[in-house]
Amino acid sequence: MNDYKFKNKLWALIPCFVLLIWFTFDMTGLYINDKPLVEQAFSDDWMFFFAYLAAILLFIFIDKIGKYILDIWLLMWFITQFFSHWFFTITGEGLKKNEYFKDTVKLISSETRYIPDLYHIILHILILIAFTFLTIFIAKGFKKKKNKEIKNA
Repeated sequence: MNDYKFKNKLWALIPCFVLLIWFTFDMTGLYINDKPLVEQAFSDDWMFFFAYLAAILLFIFIDKIGKYILDIWLLMWFITQFFSHWFFTITGEGLKKNEYFKDTVKLISSETRYIPDLYHIILHILILIAFTFLTIFIAKGFKKKKNKEIKNA
């Protein structure tokens, strides 16, 4: 792999690793001053965690297919998170979710509307950042390949 591609791939991987570290807190639980940022959810989310880890490893070791699998995974993950969290915020539904996340650290508390807690807000932002950086990496690859084809024509 040439130096240019390695640097671009590294820029695509860094946000994926940051997201992996953040998602690890969902596996272990994380508390701030005895208040949960996120409760341990290994029994519920372990398959998602290992699927994400596998997608990252595919991208690292089998770049040609791995980058697409990881990009699709990130997009599907964000869509799932959107409908699991933000849809309820937008529609005003989901007061039961307020009860489920009642003890977690919040940026904005509401008794009348579900608003995702701090952990999930950061998770969603990190998913979008990782997806964006990886999509840019893929798009640069297409552009470079097209430029190479034009030069060879």
